[in-house]
Amino acid sequence: MSAPRDPVEPAEEAAPAPRAMTSVAILLYRGLGMAALGLGILGAFLPLLPTTVFLIIAAWAFGKSAPKLRARMYAHKRFGPTLRAWDERGAIPPRAKIAAVAGMGISWGIVAFSNRGPLVPVLVGVTLLACAAYVLTRPSA
Repeated sequence: MSAPRDPVEPAEEAAPAPRAMTSVAILLYRGLGMAALGLGILGAFLPLLPTTVFLIIAAWAFGKSAPKLRARMYAHKRFGPTLRAWDERGAIPPRAKIAAVAGMGISWGIVAFSNRGPLVPVLVGVTLLACAAYVLTRPSA
């Protein structure tokens, strides 16, 4: 004779099955990945345009739509270690932190000196301070 079942015991719930992505979604993720990769490449040559942020976005988008492209990015000798550090530990290299905060400071200076009223520079300044705090509180690679 088996023991009576406890009526309070929760029923087991099956995990929902993963949904297959549509070809439109795959194309959108690939398009986003290519655009972010292009901006990241431009950022390697243009001052004030970030590189790492766009490469992280591209790796994420390619992870959803083109795993081989993501693997190529992670295997890259210059950018691969930075992408892996972000993916594994949320780490940002010290040089990237300095560049990001300096870029934010220069951007705020441009906004502050090109606006007559105080509202826009204050709003932009508060936003950039929050972004800088986020960047600076991430672990270093």
